[in-house]
Amino acid sequence: MTIIRRAKSADVDDILKLLVQVNMVHHNGRPDLFKGPTTKYSSDELCKLIADESTPIFVFSDETGSILGHAFCIVKETVGDRLLADVKTLYIDDICVDESARGQGVGTKLYHAVLEYARSINCYNVTLNVWTCNPGAVEFYTKLGLVPQKIGMETIL
Repeated sequence: MTIIRRAKSADVDDILKLLVQVNMVHHNGRPDLFKGPTTKYSSDELCKLIADESTPIFVFSDETGSILGHAFCIVKETVGDRLLADVKTLYIDDICVDESARGQGVGTKLYHAVLEYARSINCYNVTLNVWTCNPGAVEFYTKLGLVPQKIGMETIL
């Protein structure tokens, strides 16, 4: 039986392995911007994120307890802004499915669990960023019904 649950400190080593996979996708796509192989967070930083209610991390574990995927989220609220409407957003900072489990529905299940969580805390929307150097992720999110909210553009000098 598989389960999606909030991450705990015991999951840090498995999450770090997934974070290297995420990093390498970005490094391979944009080596001019991303170092590799490395991780976005240290073990200590991950433990702090796991303990923080405003940065929920969800993991997908299989029957053996192995972590096959994660979803890092950040609760963001705009309140009383001069320009922007009052909105509570759940931002997906990172979704990763282990290379060995891709194409098996893990990412879709994680995404739906994130949507359910966002609804449970009365979010208006769920947002994320995706790098164009990762066409598989762009296709995945498009199939889930996400549409561009804004587009970042660059000129390399």
